[in-house]
Amino acid sequence: MSLTAAAVLVPLTVACGSTPAGQANSGSAGARHSVTGVDWRVDGLTAGGATLRAPATARLRIDADGKAAGNLGCNGFGARATVHGDRITFGDIRSTKMACGEDRMTFERAFARFLTTGTITARAADGKLTLTDGDGDRLHLSRAARE
Repeated sequence: MSLTAAAVLVPLTVACGSTPAGQANSGSAGARHSVTGVDWRVDGLTAGGATLRAPATARLRIDADGKAAGNLGCNGFGARATVHGDRITFGDIRSTKMACGEDRMTFERAFARFLTTGTITARAADGKLTLTDGDGDRLHLSRAARE
């Protein structure tokens, strides 16, 4: 119960409707879904009309305090994230410097580029999250299973 209450009170959520932050909503189409405090598994990235399947290691988490972290596909990363409603902006990414196979590195470069292209729009529903950048490229994520 307290985790549910905390998730509802977190000011950094994504509005799937038009309910302003801090106001109650009816639970209808304007229901709010939290982007922060969730471990997201990256499923794939659609960029320039091509879809890249994400390595199983690709992850993203944004905490309410603005810390973002995860795995780009090969390397772990951290960054600052600013969330305002359904808009997210990531700061400079700091990552480890391991080398992996070419497919993982290709995905990693595309994922890192996506996160740093500017303001990203988020849409969350039914355990899925889609992030869309200004060019229309999309990052597809799902809630990660608890281990």
